[in-house]
Amino acid sequence: MDAIGRISARRLALVLGSWRRGGSRQGAADLAAAIELAVLDGQLPIGTRLPSERELADAVGASRTLVAAALDRLREGGLVASRRGAGSWITSPGGRPLDAAPPAGPQAIDLARAASPAIPGLMAAVDRARLLLVDELGGHGYTGRGLLVLRERLARRYTARGLPTSPEQIMITNGAHHAFVLALRMLTHPGDRVLVEQPTYPNALEAIRAAHTAPVPVALGEHGWDLAGVEAAVRQTAPRLAYFVVDFHNPTGRQLDDAGRERLGAVLARTQTFAVVDETFVELDLEGDPLDGPHPLGAFAGNWVITVGTASKSHWGGLRIGWIRASEDLLTRLSSARFGSDLGSPVFEQLVLAELLDAPGDALAHRRANLHDLRDVLAGEVRRELPDWRFDLPRGGSSLWCRLPEPMSTRLAVAAVNHGVQVVPGSRFSAQGGLERWLRLPFAQPAEQLREAVGRLALAAASVRSAPADDLPVA
Repeated sequence: MDAIGRISARRLALVLGSWRRGGSRQGAADLAAAIELAVLDGQLPIGTRLPSERELADAVGASRTLVAAALDRLREGGLVASRRGAGSWITSPGGRPLDAAPPAGPQAIDLARAASPAIPGLMAAVDRARLLLVDELGGHGYTGRGLLVLRERLARRYTARGLPTSPEQIMITNGAHHAFVLALRMLTHPGDRVLVEQPTYPNALEAIRAAHTAPVPVALGEHGWDLAGVEAAVRQTAPRLAYFVVDFHNPTGRQLDDAGRERLGAVLARTQTFAVVDETFVELDLEGDPLDGPHPLGAFAGNWVITVGTASKSHWGGLRIGWIRASEDLLTRLSSARFGSDLGSPVFEQLVLAELLDAPGDALAHRRANLHDLRDVLAGEVRRELPDWRFDLPRGGSSLWCRLPEPMSTRLAVAAVNHGVQVVPGSRFSAQGGLERWLRLPFAQPAEQLREAVGRLALAAASVRSAPADDLPVA
């Protein structure tokens, strides 16, 4: 793009990739869906000025009539605005934010998010917290590192998992991602390197780039973590920070065992490399009790590990409460640095989560059992409808990481929109692009929706794989 936010026709063609479905007579719909996906994927920010119809038609190898029809569809949907003499540009339909997939309508199934509805017992916790809120109303409402009662209960949980922790080593945040961004901003400077797994959580990559730091990927392959590769990357690139998800990794679902954690922790301590360990999925052990699982990585690397967690996957994303577990000295520095971005987390939501953590374990056990069943439903449907897709059944987390029979993840995501399914292409999980043979399929939706979604994906995959090479757009 140039200084005024215009994207060239050639660049837009590269962004859209292989948008045309083989044999389809719905070329305008296909092109419109590809542009919409690029907007939702963050590749075409709001305000981006589009090339002329003629330029775009030449770049994608389509007729000007087809391009005009596609833009008409996008204008009708509110995603593109036009004015005579000013051209066309990306806009926001009805003011809807475009930082994620659109809300799923009656005919759409959202497989872009790996998030479940609220856990059973949430409203009962809300009712209990409402009574406790009375004691807080006489104060100013700014809780500093967070309410003591919540920090105490989180500290007990870490201690029970094998990492002795005091309330002074906990700071409450507005989610795990917020916690990671705080640590990233405090510990890195523009131009620094941040070691990440490949693949990894897309929003972590966005935060790393937004901080003007550079992600350094180390492959997490079909056999798990390449610890020798991690050690070599730390030695050769001297990253300022590392980011790991060692419990039911997003998106692969893998879990690093204690032996691997001990080796990784030794590397971090020996090289004095800080690492943020994201435990977003740690409570979603679908085969056992998290208390019986591997020790937290912090038990093997001491103060070089900053552990972040959240209630978003275990309880409900709407709570927006997370936390940092670190040394008291580091938390003091983080608390001071935090004032530049926010002044603390909401009191009422902290009280609700404290009540949920103090409740009997039946609700979390129900969550795990439900996800276990949904995982098996999704796995069975994929094996039946898409037998040439491959995946390892994860023992935890909330998604399957599927290897596709050919590099088609982005094309499939575009085609799936036309079949009423929203998926995130594998490239979103990559620090350097690629991963076109991979697709994440969350199993957080009801069983019937999962069955319907896989059926629709099978149709989309068939249309993508039937596309002849000479039907692809010219870049």
